[in-house]
Amino acid sequence: MYCSYCGKELAPHAVVCIGCGAPAPGTASAEPVATGAPGAGPHTKSRLGAGLLGIFLGSLGVHRFYLGFVGIGLAQLLLTVLSPLTCGLTWLIAGAWGFIEGILLLVGVIDRDAFGQVLRD
Repeated sequence: MYCSYCGKELAPHAVVCIGCGAPAPGTASAEPVATGAPGAGPHTKSRLGAGLLGIFLGSLGVHRFYLGFVGIGLAQLLLTVLSPLTCGLTWLIAGAWGFIEGILLLVGVIDRDAFGQVLRD
């Protein structure tokens, strides 16, 4: 048996998937799963969307908020807000950080959101 969310093989009597924490199919707590590719559950985020947000709005941390990484998103946003005090240096750092993460999202190096769900294409 395989996980409907991430596609990992499940133990015969598993209640939840070890890979993503989703309920195993056939358990009492299992929710209906959308059809599609493995890992394309009903609440998965788009890798393309997150990557483009990282490239264009990465200095604001928007892509991290989208993926559920609120703490890192706040750190990137704080660096941008503090840029007038640092003559724009922190904005450059946050912008480069977001741009690089956007590229990493698009090529698939970063492939999961904050909840362990595999990003869909």
